[in-house]
Amino acid sequence: MNTQQVGKVYLVGAGPGDPGLLTLKGLRCLQEADLILYDGLVNPILLRHTGANAERTARTGRGAHRHLDQDEINRRLIAAAKEGKTVVRLKGGDPFIFGRGSEEAAALADAGIPYEIVPGITAATAAAEYAGISLTHRAHASAVAFITGHEDPSKPKSALDYEVLAKFPGTLVFYMGLHQLPRLAAALIEAGKPAETPAAVVSRATTPHQRTVEAPLEDLPAAVRQAGVPAPSLIIVGDCVEHRQQLAWYENRPLLGRRIGITRPEHQAAPQIQRLYELGAEPVLLPTIRILPPESWDKIDATLDVLDRYDWIVFTSANGVASLLDRLWERGGDLRKLGSARTAAIGSATADAMRERHLQPDLVPDEFRAEALAEALTPHVAGKRVLWARANRGRDVLPNQLRAAGAELDELVVYHNEDVTGLPEAVLESITAGQLDWIGLSSPSIARSLNALLPQAARAHLGTSVRLAAISPVTAEAAREVGLPVSAVATEFTWDGIFDAIIAEERTAPLTGAEPGGC
Repeated sequence: MNTQQVGKVYLVGAGPGDPGLLTLKGLRCLQEADLILYDGLVNPILLRHTGANAERTARTGRGAHRHLDQDEINRRLIAAAKEGKTVVRLKGGDPFIFGRGSEEAAALADAGIPYEIVPGITAATAAAEYAGISLTHRAHASAVAFITGHEDPSKPKSALDYEVLAKFPGTLVFYMGLHQLPRLAAALIEAGKPAETPAAVVSRATTPHQRTVEAPLEDLPAAVRQAGVPAPSLIIVGDCVEHRQQLAWYENRPLLGRRIGITRPEHQAAPQIQRLYELGAEPVLLPTIRILPPESWDKIDATLDVLDRYDWIVFTSANGVASLLDRLWERGGDLRKLGSARTAAIGSATADAMRERHLQPDLVPDEFRAEALAEALTPHVAGKRVLWARANRGRDVLPNQLRAAGAELDELVVYHNEDVTGLPEAVLESITAGQLDWIGLSSPSIARSLNALLPQAARAHLGTSVRLAAISPVTAEAAREVGLPVSAVATEFTWDGIFDAIIAEERTAPLTGAEPGGC
């Protein structure tokens, strides 16, 4: 007899594309899931929030014969739940607004499977608001209608009454209607909707590739055809559209539509991912190194027992902070172990990592580089015992200068960085096809690792369709030494500095043929 406890299924709305629009409950479901089945329109960056097995449910077949095997999805949900798993069905937008979530819920109910619905931000409200269109307005629209532009082809006749829609006292929003736009516009006008009614199509809403086309209803099909905007798109018809230019905000972002490679380790890339979305760009994870724990903790543990013997403890990366201080905590110690030791951080990110652990750095140089840190420490370290928590590899500038200044320096390797053996095939294809606009280089070792990982076909695009931005002059020099052309160098030696340098370079020398922003 099978006594295994039945699991549970969560039908979760992922929102329309911007990963920041996922709800807090949706996030918790991802974190607790054993299995995730996600739609093709879901932003895969959301899968960074889960350790579960994730499978994409995609349409099969070609052209008019393409279909989504809903019955198979239902069977997978039921079977996984019967195995005792917590399952998330991650759906674009909201599960119950043109998302077939109700069909999945009905199948689960019939099978006796526990389930919950987690609402998501539907595409209509998100697309309109990211395009600067208010679907309701006291002076123009007291109602809004959500309408499918792509009805079930098996239905004997359309359920849409265009005469009713033409008289509707508010805003009309058509989902999945891009390919039917000429027919939809003609039917509304024939039913009495004024041909000059303001209308718009919002394509790939809330993503870095969002584009909006505005035109009077009768001219909208031709305008959309000329602009060449792709699906998925929403069609918005109503007087509220005419206020878009005043309210538009998203499509004015400085890096809208750019695809930018983040070369730092994937588990540390969250701040850069968020920042790029804020700037309107699409982050592409391109880790060239891995951060690993030390091969042995013996020397580190022995040093932690005598931390109070040091006059200075120096950190040159957030990884060093995390490895040393987290190990201290794991062994039952806390910051009291530091005694009267003063601390130094190479830059703001390292200092922030210290503050997160309630340790305020005593010294942070104005320039975030080893030369500046060594210069700032030089007046303080003569005859002093200094501990440097470092990686297994790096430049010798800091130890050489500190010893020259009279410091008794101990170098403690608290983590290892290791080159990855290969880049994702999709990333290499994007570089080779010139579909990646920028790659950020955040250290000399990352520059050298990237150079070793790139095949000749990809390298041929560097400096032209794909440009490189370095975090510092030292990193830029290391990149050029191995033959990588650098187009922009940060003046503030942080990832935000890299992005600022890209923005500045875009303003003075935009990519040839690039089309940032909407139309």
